Amino acid sequence: MRRPWGEPDQSLWGKARGLDLELAPYPLVRHLLDAAAAAEFLWDEYLSENQRRCIAAGWGLSEDLPRARSLMGLCAGLHDVGKVSAFQFCDQRAAACLSDFLVRDQGKIGSERVGHDVAGMRAVPEVLAILAGRVGELTEGELEAVNRIAEVVGGHHGCFHRFEDVQAELAYRELLGGVTWADQRVAHAGAVFSLLGEPELPQSFSAPSAVLVTGVVILADWLVSQEGYLKGRQRSLEPELGEHFARSCRDAGRLVREAGLLPVELQRRPFAEAYGIAGGPNALQRSVASVLPAVLSRSRQSAERGSGGGILVVTAAPGDGKTEAALEAERVLSGCFGTRGLAFLLPTMATSDQMHARVAGVLARQGGVGAGLTLTHSMAWLSAAYAGDAPMGESGRVLVCDGDEERGGGAARYQADMRPVQWLRGAKRPLLAQFAVGTVDQALMGVLPVRHSALRLLALSGKTLIVDEAHAYDPYMQVLLGRLLNWLGAFGVPVVLLSATLPASVSDRLIREYLTGAGHRPRALRGRSFPVPYPGWLYVDGSTGECAQIDEASRQEQVQQRHMLLKVQVEPVDGGARLGEGSRLAVLERVLAPMLEGGEGCALVVCNTVSEAQGTFVHLKGLVSGAGSSVDLQLLHARFPGDVREARTLAVTSGMGRSGPRPVGRIIVATQVVEQSLDLDADVVVSDLAPLALLLQRAGRCWRHEAWWKEHGRPGGRERPGWVAKEGPRLVVLDPVADGGLVPHAWRGVYHEALLVETSAVLAERGGVPVALPEDVQGLVERVHGDRVDRFDWANPEESALWTAYLGEESAQRAAGNFAVVQRAGQVAGLHALHREGRWEEWEATTRLGADSVRLLCVYVHPGGRETLDVQGLVPLPAAGRGDRPAVSDVRQVMGRTIAVRADWFRDAKGVDLGVSEGWVEHPMLGDLVVLRQPVRDGVAERVAVGGRLVWLDGELGLRRE
Repeated sequence: MRRPWGEPDQSLWGKARGLDLELAPYPLVRHLLDAAAAAEFLWDEYLSENQRRCIAAGWGLSEDLPRARSLMGLCAGLHDVGKVSAFQFCDQRAAACLSDFLVRDQGKIGSERVGHDVAGMRAVPEVLAILAGRVGELTEGELEAVNRIAEVVGGHHGCFHRFEDVQAELAYRELLGGVTWADQRVAHAGAVFSLLGEPELPQSFSAPSAVLVTGVVILADWLVSQEGYLKGRQRSLEPELGEHFARSCRDAGRLVREAGLLPVELQRRPFAEAYGIAGGPNALQRSVASVLPAVLSRSRQSAERGSGGGILVVTAAPGDGKTEAALEAERVLSGCFGTRGLAFLLPTMATSDQMHARVAGVLARQGGVGAGLTLTHSMAWLSAAYAGDAPMGESGRVLVCDGDEERGGGAARYQADMRPVQWLRGAKRPLLAQFAVGTVDQALMGVLPVRHSALRLLALSGKTLIVDEAHAYDPYMQVLLGRLLNWLGAFGVPVVLLSATLPASVSDRLIREYLTGAGHRPRALRGRSFPVPYPGWLYVDGSTGECAQIDEASRQEQVQQRHMLLKVQVEPVDGGARLGEGSRLAVLERVLAPMLEGGEGCALVVCNTVSEAQGTFVHLKGLVSGAGSSVDLQLLHARFPGDVREARTLAVTSGMGRSGPRPVGRIIVATQVVEQSLDLDADVVVSDLAPLALLLQRAGRCWRHEAWWKEHGRPGGRERPGWVAKEGPRLVVLDPVADGGLVPHAWRGVYHEALLVETSAVLAERGGVPVALPEDVQGLVERVHGDRVDRFDWANPEESALWTAYLGEESAQRAAGNFAVVQRAGQVAGLHALHREGRWEEWEATTRLGADSVRLLCVYVHPGGRETLDVQGLVPLPAAGRGDRPAVSDVRQVMGRTIAVRADWFRDAKGVDLGVSEGWVEHPMLGDLVVLRQPVRDGVAERVAVGGRLVWLDGELGLRRE
């Protein structure tokens, strides 16, 4: 085939800022070849079999993977072709190096501002038609594919743009330069096209496939744009482009390896060795490991045709080993569907931190030390388990030219410079690792119109996804989670959902979303139900929609292994009284009297609000002190500074798990932070009234390891105290609604009144009959949280008003979720729909309703104005001059002392300085902090009046507000 393109003019530059000023800027054509080489290596070594299959199917090339690989490289090699435009003049020094031919033929460059991503998108269709030698002759399918490739090029900075077919108009082409510039766009693309073997254009390019390709293009661009790599290539350019490309192909492996992206093969160990526990798997775990493979064998053929995947729902009581069951399922599912690794997602940062340590142990015991397990949540970079103590040096900077076309400097350029750092150490890169643990929010960003959502979907599409505590999300988050499952179904990604208290209506909706993404018609799924055995598992195949579940013998064995009769002791309390007979504190004192007097036993007291937890702790501290008791009293809630909360979590859980050594006497006063994923075994659990599913979660901390201890022995051989053994496992519910009481006002912002009233009624109906665990769990959950047709009484609508209001709020939350989320995978026509008519930065996205929060930093101001992070005045507040970048160690220290609080605390704050210091204003993290400056008098921190309330940080109780 005749090549109708000339040689690339290497005065056109691709990278300049941050490079050696004594040398010419890095030529654009060489950067394009670097990206193409990196993309092909990522195809070979980073992408999973499942991802390669999905991408190839989107091009209609399921039987021609080598051609799909070349097209992937071509997309990456075209990503910056739009820089052959006005972009060349955004750097004065680099522009001075342009050849005379280009300078003399600028056309109408500069008359309209066009970013190079949009310029590339609009130029690519004409360029590809010329390269194919078929201008005006492309088939309808080829035109569709070419336009989709243009969208990918336009989205390589993380945001898709609306594609408009105006590239053939001469007036528009002149906005990108004259004829010489148009010829150079073809020449640059032609150099890439030739070295990739001139791949034939595809006849189709589906939207889901294009999203994954975009993710690869972004990743390849970032890898070859690292400052250290570019400087090395800049100093030793090969004379011929073919030689340059060959070296780029050799370098790609090193770049991917140094980024921690090369996958490793685990050395699978026997169950006990893999999970570091004595004995073999329980019935649930054994069923997953032995029965699921036979079920999946029926799915392998469909998976090899380019579809497949499936969703597994595992339900069991807290402490039943769902985590190990999920990890066993990952091994089986990955082997069947060609995924590699896992993403283990949880509701909170605290539970993520705990799970990270558990998964790290499992990987280490199976030869996965080099697997690159990452921790992914908004504050993960503060964790030594993820970031360590190494500084984020300049050598790792990525020069993506994002922000080069922004006029002026200041915050816009500063934020652009920091984005790659966020990828290397922050919220965007960790999901790309083979194994990742973090909050579900990081995955949900993939289905919100935020920058680099395609990168998140790429990261998730190559793994098995595990979502723990699937019941813990409100209707808004359920919509987002459902939409994520829809996209993962389209990618053929296996999914595991774990829950102890999952209503059937929720599991049904999530399964239907997954199957819709996998290609099933919504009409065929309408009305179909997917009952999940409890305890047990249900697997639904993504290709056929067929279901399989735990065999009844294994389910019954699991029931017998974990059977326990839980005494539920409802104690009516006066919700309006702080002290006196009938108050919650008086009842609590009576319930804990045997422990306070004897000093033996472990109790968990769960409060609905932080304020009540603080007050309860103070009251119990007085009782413990007055009785001269040796009981260890602990307080845990979310309003401690991050470093203090981490230390307190370790102190609370120490000795309370399966292996001990168990404390003689301990009372833990906590909030909802102990409901999920913390390994605690309490002799008795006392809880404020909460929705029934959450009461069961809290009860899951009562005698959690009793069955295991009976078989394997107790820590230290010490039995439970006599008063505990006499009562048996017991959940005490402090119920202000019982006997006609009202829900306390402070609780109504935490739980809907309808759920509390319904829970109180259900407990009253049982009349003290013990709850059989796990047999009664699902029925109780459905009684309060399920979709019931008898909720509304047409004869007495007033009696149903409370529940009607609750359903209305749920509907509103679902509506908000449907408004925020992107389209389903099968509904996307143009990729711009994934970002609508704009884009959100991550901080603008809402993964949780009601989560409008700020990070508060409590600072102590000493006489003379000196500010410190401690009341003693020993740790000075790190400072930075305006325009200076604070040291990473300082940022970590400061952010580790922050507390997430409601933003409305400070909306009416007048006459109080809550702003950051001048040197922090433009910092992307420190600049958004709210600073509470507490004056110190005679060594004591004073309270600060904010919006009519007093706010202060108490060293023992945490942040207080009265």
